[in-house]
Amino acid sequence: MGEPIIGIIGVLGFLVLLALNMPIAYAMAIVGVIGFSILVSPSAAFSMLATEIYSNFASYSLSVIPMFVWMGFLAYYSGIGTRLYRFAYNLVGHRPGGLAMATEAACAIFGAICGSNTATAATMGAIALPEMRKYKYDDSLSTASVAAGGALGILIPPSVILLVYGVSTEQSIGRLFIAGIVPGILLMLLYMLAIRIVVSRKPALAPAGTRATLAEKLNSLRNGVWEVIVVFSISLGGLFAGWFTPTEAGAVGCAGILLVTILKGQLTRENLIKSLKDTTKTTAMIMFMVASAMIFGRFIAISRLPFELANWVSALNIHPFLVMVFIILVYLVLGCFIDALALILLTVPIFYPVVVNVLGRDPIWFGVIIALVVATGVITPPVGMNVFVVKGVARDVSLETIFKGVWPFLIAALVCVLILIAFPQIVTFLPELLS
Repeated sequence: MGEPIIGIIGVLGFLVLLALNMPIAYAMAIVGVIGFSILVSPSAAFSMLATEIYSNFASYSLSVIPMFVWMGFLAYYSGIGTRLYRFAYNLVGHRPGGLAMATEAACAIFGAICGSNTATAATMGAIALPEMRKYKYDDSLSTASVAAGGALGILIPPSVILLVYGVSTEQSIGRLFIAGIVPGILLMLLYMLAIRIVVSRKPALAPAGTRATLAEKLNSLRNGVWEVIVVFSISLGGLFAGWFTPTEAGAVGCAGILLVTILKGQLTRENLIKSLKDTTKTTAMIMFMVASAMIFGRFIAISRLPFELANWVSALNIHPFLVMVFIILVYLVLGCFIDALALILLTVPIFYPVVVNVLGRDPIWFGVIIALVVATGVITPPVGMNVFVVKGVARDVSLETIFKGVWPFLIAALVCVLILIAFPQIVTFLPELLS
């Protein structure tokens, strides 16, 4: 049996273990060790297992993860999301569909602090859904707008997905963060356009809210938003300017959010402890998944599956655009069933060599495209993670109702993907400008 065939069997075995509800990290580690044992030897496989787990947990580059994760949980538990939503609502809430548009803007800003799609969806769901119900918004539109807006946290920096992609492919995290800014804003605007189109066809879905005065707009900016903007600008601005390493930028962001929330009395001792516990659990989960993915990646590499795939693609006489479309379709299909982080860790060892070495695409561009596609996956049926998070907040709304409302946002996301494929400069011009 050839090595690539064993690699394919390993991928299928991994999917079978997932279907049996085995935790993703365990499934990747088990398949990686067994596959490596078959292709090399059991002793080499267990040596590789120990080495990869130790090297990943001892890696300085991975220390960036708890910093940005804690910054997100501090923002989550300190009530920053409420003030961001109020600010966004005062800007656009008076328009038809304005509350849903305000939700997208607030999700984008909160995602820039949090970096987590589920935390963004949960926070904004708790804040925005009661407001939209008060103004008689349709449940399908309101819940779907929160689920889709939460996905912005995957793309807009600091993004955990881009962090893990950068570590896995040894790409600059700073350049990835810079590259995600414009596509994130573009996706937000396309979501708003989708809301506008839907509401223009059926105005009863989203009646206009009340118009805020100039004083109310300035007051909402002054009370809790400008501090966040300053902290975000110092943290990521310092990273982009080369003043901080990614870990230092995360530490500066954590310290800034912590200082602001303590001085303003917005973070209780109980919530501080909760943020630390959640950060510890989330960081351990991510780092264990990364270590397991490295083990699985070593097996995939030694099976020569990526190289055979690259050679096969090279031999095909088809346009590179069609190859990229095929790869994106694979991500979209798998994203319906597999968690976003696991999907990144599973597929990057397979598709990265094809996209970068065969198609000649920029690895930073590919990272942003992947982040955008998996952001789409968190709202697609049947296993859209954000949809289930919003369902947990709006318990009286059925999953069918939420999934019914996500289709305009899915179309908007696919349009965004096509725009970035056709015009990759949208992704790459900022990193090139600031390099």
